[in-house]
Amino acid sequence: MNDQSIDRIALMMGQIFKPHPWHGISIGKDAPEVLTVFIEIVPTDTVKYEIDKVTGYLKVDRPQRFSNIIPSMYGLIPQTYCGRKTADYCMKQTGKKGIKGDGDPLDICVLTEKTISHGDLILKAIPIGGFRMLDGNEADDKIIAVLKDDAIYGEFTDIDKVPETVIDRLKHYFLTYKEIPGSETPKCEITHIYNKTEAHEVIRRAQEDYLNRFGQIAKKLTDLLKAQVE
Repeated sequence: MNDQSIDRIALMMGQIFKPHPWHGISIGKDAPEVLTVFIEIVPTDTVKYEIDKVTGYLKVDRPQRFSNIIPSMYGLIPQTYCGRKTADYCMKQTGKKGIKGDGDPLDICVLTEKTISHGDLILKAIPIGGFRMLDGNEADDKIIAVLKDDAIYGEFTDIDKVPETVIDRLKHYFLTYKEIPGSETPKCEITHIYNKTEAHEVIRRAQEDYLNRFGQIAKKLTDLLKAQVE
């Protein structure tokens, strides 16, 4: 079962049901260079929303703690999964042992000059880099992208082109959004900031992890649909 087969199933099911943002929306034929992204939260949100993995609906994760407001649009890359291949790459690049994938779709921040007032939407984004982040012993990469055709950020073709202040704001958010003031042990760690080429590799591995994790489910669904037709 390959990604094209999964896309065809998603297209058929989408004629009847609202597609699940994680499984039912295609990552896009030009991935990893151009991605379809599902946005969960935007900078004006004071509550952190995330996809409910079972239903596909947005759910309230938690109110944003203290003054931690996400400085960009934030969401997930459909048809990706942070599993063994993602974790292996993290261990290779960091030299750390015992890392595992966090079992979630790959996270992504999308930079734009525009004010987008709400999440629960899809858009096209171009990856330009990322943060190699560890949450405990779990690989929790954050891909950094720009909104496709954005008049300002669209000029940034790699992460070293982005103003340092923008990167610093994103780093600060991810290093503090789970922390309680006074805590002596940081929960999250950003070990590296990587470029577009490495972001593409992380995305490809997360796609492979997704096929390894969910490809058999898609095959069973295909077989079931074929049986009904026959």
